[in-house]
Amino acid sequence: MQTDHHQNIFHQKTFPIVLVCDHINKAPNIGGLFRIADAFGIDKIIFCGHKNPLGRRMTKTSRATEKVVKFETYEESDTVVKDLKLKGYQIVCLEITTKSIPIETSIFDRRPIALIIGDENHGISPSILRLSDEEVHITMFGKNSSMNVVQATGIALFEITKHLQVIK
Repeated sequence: MQTDHHQNIFHQKTFPIVLVCDHINKAPNIGGLFRIADAFGIDKIIFCGHKNPLGRRMTKTSRATEKVVKFETYEESDTVVKDLKLKGYQIVCLEITTKSIPIETSIFDRRPIALIIGDENHGISPSILRLSDEEVHITMFGKNSSMNVVQATGIALFEITKHLQVIK
């Protein structure tokens, strides 16, 4: 029998993952990122280049997950990523580049992870890509070479958390 939204059969867990959003500003995407962050138990979201990610249009998509997922906002993504790198985070950029590897082949070690995602139109800024420890992409089989940022983040977090559960 299907469960309803008030029955939760899953065990809550938080992973040492920070999601860094490089200039993502569309309300439905921000709301979707809160939901996906909650679903995969990430530590927090950092929004860069956006003064206030909250708003009525965002909450329609987030389904109140913005109340349970920690988040911060900053103007400059470069500063945030440099700080995370100094704190020992593995900097992983989700972007199709000439250096990117399929995410399912990536090696995630015991360091906390900063997953960097970029604006759908412009991607992750080149200065952030230069700071990355690894650039990963999602293997696709159709003609299109991109997908919605929330969908891509969900796939990436699935792969990362699956890997982290194995290495404990």
